Amino acid sequence: MKLLVSPINIEEANTCKLGGADIIDVKNPKEGSLGANFPWMISAVKKVAGSVPVSATIGDFNYKPGTASLAALGAAVAGAEYIKVGLYDIQTGEQALDMLTGIVRSVKDFDKNKKVVASGYSDYRRINSISPFELPSIGARAGVDVVMMDTGIKDGRSTFEFLEEQELVEFVSGAKDYGLQTAIAGTIKFDDIPSLRRISPDIIGVRGCVCGGDRNSTIKKELVERLKDLLA
Repeated sequence: MKLLVSPINIEEANTCKLGGADIIDVKNPKEGSLGANFPWMISAVKKVAGSVPVSATIGDFNYKPGTASLAALGAAVAGAEYIKVGLYDIQTGEQALDMLTGIVRSVKDFDKNKKVVASGYSDYRRINSISPFELPSIGARAGVDVVMMDTGIKDGRSTFEFLEEQELVEFVSGAKDYGLQTAIAGTIKFDDIPSLRRISPDIIGVRGCVCGGDRNSTIKKELVERLKDLLA
């Protein structure tokens, strides 16, 4: 499993790199779970990251396929290798397919080697969003590279509080059947690592657990290193 860590500034991005993170994620928590940051921040983090791949979120989106496609292109131009979109206020498969098809085209027309990540939410019922279990089939049709599970509301509740381990196993195996990679995030804790080994996603995304349990604190190099060792 690859370790994705989400810093909030350049100093934390450097800490992630020194701690051995496989992917450094650029987001803006002030704008939501997958809130978008500024293009210049993506470029600055990419400069710090060097050879470490950078991912960038473009927002928790409602049905605005044109806006989402333009935002995705901006993240790609700014230097992100992974471009993530949250299907937050999307209720139907038709809306999701239309959104993702446009995003994939805008990113791949610019650089076919960049990866598009479609994120659903483990707490989809409480935010009235599309079921994440629909994403593998829709994502495959749209041409995305990765399907992801996260929490839409960051209130300390974990993905594991909303979904059973077996449901997450089915999400991962279903995506693999379509040839897609998978990512799981959403208040992941060190205690979740045994379950994640059994679920076996390609990527896990964290922030809080490498800040010592408080996502509003600062990322600590030794905790990134510890988590990386546990995943090895």
